[in-house]
Amino acid sequence: MTPSRSAAAHALLAEHFPDTLPAAQRSRSAVPTGISALDRIFPAGGFQRGRLAVWSPGIGAAALLRSACLRTVAEGERAVWIDARHLVAGACWRAGPLLVRPRGALEALRAAEVLSRSGGFALLVVDGVEPETGAMVRLSRAAHEGGSALVLLTRVTALATIRLSSRARLEQYGWRRNRRGRSNDVTAVSLRIEARASGWHAGTDLVIPVWRDDTRLSLEPGRRDRRGER
Repeated sequence: MTPSRSAAAHALLAEHFPDTLPAAQRSRSAVPTGISALDRIFPAGGFQRGRLAVWSPGIGAAALLRSACLRTVAEGERAVWIDARHLVAGACWRAGPLLVRPRGALEALRAAEVLSRSGGFALLVVDGVEPETGAMVRLSRAAHEGGSALVLLTRVTALATIRLSSRARLEQYGWRRNRRGRSNDVTAVSLRIEARASGWHAGTDLVIPVWRDDTRLSLEPGRRDRRGER
């Protein structure tokens, strides 16, 4: 196939079947989270394609990243969540992003490397691994080759182009009062999100609504109940 015919074929696919093209071939340079206040603190307006990002485990991090995955799928692209700790129960996972449950940290890293390099996913999130420098090098290369935005929920920051952290602002929490006037249930969580990169530092405050659920979150036998974990 000549270069001109190849370009025409890619253009036709992009117009009629945009989800068939690898993320590396898409024109947008970033994968937005869909939360405008959060996207503004990124240098590129979202997670940069072809780059490795890390988010230090903390309150609200997983919830915001899952929201970003759902937004990515809603926009017609693919997203995957690699759950190395097996904390996500099927009954609690909303359809859309692919959920991968490896048998351990090593399999999680291998899955992240293969899926990132495939170019078929706009956004990949890996939860539950603390990779060594060598593994971070391979993941960074895989993201670059495949054009995927790869995000690790980890405290390891080596080779990350952007580093994010979240902390609770307890004084700004919303509470529901009972008939006696006591504050029993949290209705809204206030967070401070910080983003750091080379020559870049920005932050924002977010409020996340909370609802009460008395049921056990892990409805599948053998899986841990996530309540009480951050």
